[in-house]
Amino acid sequence: MLGCLVSVGLIGIIESGAADVFLEATRPDFQKIPLGVIGIQNAGGPEWLGGRLEEVLKADIRRSLVFSLVDLPSLGIKVRDVGTGPHPAFKQAKENGVSVLVWGKAGAKDGDKDADVSMDGFVYDGESDEIVGGKRYVGSSSVVRLMAHRFADELVFRYTGEPGIARTKIAYVSEQGTARELFVMDYDGYEPRQLTSDGFLNLMPRWSPDRRFLVFTAYRNRNTQDIDMIELATGKRWTIVSLAGLNITPALSPDGNFLAFASSHEGNSELYKLDTRTKAMQRMTTHASGDLSPSWAPSGRELAFASDRSGGPQIFLMSADGTNVRRLTFEGDYNAAPAWSPRGNWIAYVCRTPKKEYKLCLITPDGQKRVQLTAGPGVEDSPSWSPDGRHLVFSSTIDGKSQIYMINADGKDLERVTFTGTHNSAPAWSPAS
Repeated sequence: MLGCLVSVGLIGIIESGAADVFLEATRPDFQKIPLGVIGIQNAGGPEWLGGRLEEVLKADIRRSLVFSLVDLPSLGIKVRDVGTGPHPAFKQAKENGVSVLVWGKAGAKDGDKDADVSMDGFVYDGESDEIVGGKRYVGSSSVVRLMAHRFADELVFRYTGEPGIARTKIAYVSEQGTARELFVMDYDGYEPRQLTSDGFLNLMPRWSPDRRFLVFTAYRNRNTQDIDMIELATGKRWTIVSLAGLNITPALSPDGNFLAFASSHEGNSELYKLDTRTKAMQRMTTHASGDLSPSWAPSGRELAFASDRSGGPQIFLMSADGTNVRRLTFEGDYNAAPAWSPRGNWIAYVCRTPKKEYKLCLITPDGQKRVQLTAGPGVEDSPSWSPDGRHLVFSSTIDGKSQIYMINADGKDLERVTFTGTHNSAPAWSPAS
């Protein structure tokens, strides 16, 4: 899909200062940037085009948590056609505390309604009082949502110096009859695509750092649980771990050079590390109890994992060479499925409350701060962080069957992402593009 979209600069994009305006949007005192969307005007394309682009763009901006969407008409700012030069709306916006204005025009390439569609996107920056960006996005009607996603990501990058999440993907497991197959979808739940179709159980997907591959556990029969890898672009699939017993919960290191996983081939479930370059394997845990669910720190120097060595399952940390093992969670009798934030500041996990409810909790790597993130009905499982560390995706039975949900890292804005009649679970959020 990405190959179908090209971006050509319409006017000079001012790059100076972009790296200097780094905003930490996960700080409690962070103030979102007031932004107004003037609109995406239709100019010769399909009737639905402008409205669709505007709808997707606004949703992406809202989810970015970098900007606060301002309702311009409520401020008396009603603009239809801005163009590429100075406009009275710019002054009105500044006077009302709106820092950024975005707008665009959508149409068919060269005016041909049957040809590829295009979107011209523009950005007005109130601080510099200039139109600081303008780009054209061209592609088939099948990539219209991707055009808006790309525009949103470029807005986020301009004002934070970080990649946005609008073009990220979520891999997940979907019930297909008696089988469990891997799917991948856009981060907002659109454009689902089936990756496996072998009729077996394909579980626990995790991304490679370059977004090209997924590793997962493949249950081909009761006695064979391998770890496979699949290339998303081609569907090519192969086995990378095939040891006796269980081989589960794979996780690639941030540099992609190591695969951590749990295996029972030497007895109980222990953690192992496979060098993806040399194929050398190292056993990392040597405890009589079961260890599983490794999650890498963003530095690649530590891992979090779940172990029942202290009775019920708890979260432990260790160095990447298997040394310096220490217990992290002490509150509650069940804590499992750790997921280390890409910012390194939190570890998400499944916690069982005193009411025997399975919810999501967060804990700092030093164990000094713990918060319960979700509450209410439903069983939560499989937390996975967005690459910007501002959101989590997870599965929950809030509405009955297991479905995929998104939530902000502060526990706000719970949003359902999958709506099929089948069970969907085990989400894994991709790295940024």
